[in-house]
Amino acid sequence: MNILIIGGAGMVGRKLAERLARDGELGGRAVSSMALYDVVEPAVPASAKVPVRVMTGDLPAAGEAGRLVADRPDVIFHLAAIVSGEAEQDFDKGYRINLDGTRSLLEAVRITGYVPRFVFASSIAVFGAPFPEAIGDEFFSTPLTSYGTQKAICELLVSDYTRKGFLDGLSLRLPTICVRPGTPNKAASGFFSNIIREPLAGKEAVLPVADSVMHWHASPRAAVAFMRHAATLDTGAVGPRRALTMPGLAVTVAEQIAALRKVAGDAVVARIRREPDPFVERIVAGWPRRFDAKRALALGFEPDASFEEIVRIHIEDELGGRIG
Repeated sequence: MNILIIGGAGMVGRKLAERLARDGELGGRAVSSMALYDVVEPAVPASAKVPVRVMTGDLPAAGEAGRLVADRPDVIFHLAAIVSGEAEQDFDKGYRINLDGTRSLLEAVRITGYVPRFVFASSIAVFGAPFPEAIGDEFFSTPLTSYGTQKAICELLVSDYTRKGFLDGLSLRLPTICVRPGTPNKAASGFFSNIIREPLAGKEAVLPVADSVMHWHASPRAAVAFMRHAATLDTGAVGPRRALTMPGLAVTVAEQIAALRKVAGDAVVARIRREPDPFVERIVAGWPRRFDAKRALALGFEPDASFEEIVRIHIEDELGGRIG
């Protein structure tokens, strides 16, 4: 099996590559080779059991997508995107990367003339207010941000290219991934991770919204499991609606902080500083809070057990079991 990960330098892409390289198989099939692509050079996973090739480039550029699929990868994970806050602030860049890049990739697959499994990382940002108490699988997509609009358009494209038989695609509407390792980025949702990650590392974190804000979360470990399951799922059981809302946990900021306190103590929680940001508050106000992800659960996608587990996963996977 030949695998291509677009967005291989990103957090989920990196962790997915590490897992696949370590296992050397996916769904019981041996991985014969893996290619990682991004705008910056992805890292080759340590102790990889399979050959790994890294590539850099600009996905929407002419001929770039064709170069990536020339060797006909069996599975394509498309994880690359401009994040929500940046896509909202830079309209042209958001549409160029998030929409034009995806369309170029889909067209390259069609022109190459084969049918790979195509797993697209979408977002719960495709939904817009007003929301029911829990958003079910029948709720309509009415995004209230440019990022959400770009993801919703790409979902439709993946479904249409699948309907036409050009690829076998799935769009996974990921919860906000928390706790993201690394440093703060331009995602409007970044503070959900910051208020856990930075205090655990001995640093101050800024909380720009009220404690009552509720959101839908999954750990990086769960996100990788979603991707791996989607790559080998029997899509005959999915039917024509190829966009799936992934299961997650609906928790308030207050509940996040309570979980952090239970795992790490008061001294760590004291490193959170409240500083309201109207720009972030305005974006977050239009986001969904809770889902009833029956379809994904029935298809075997599994959520984290609790937010405390999410905090402990970060400590285990990123901090070596130690708190700063």
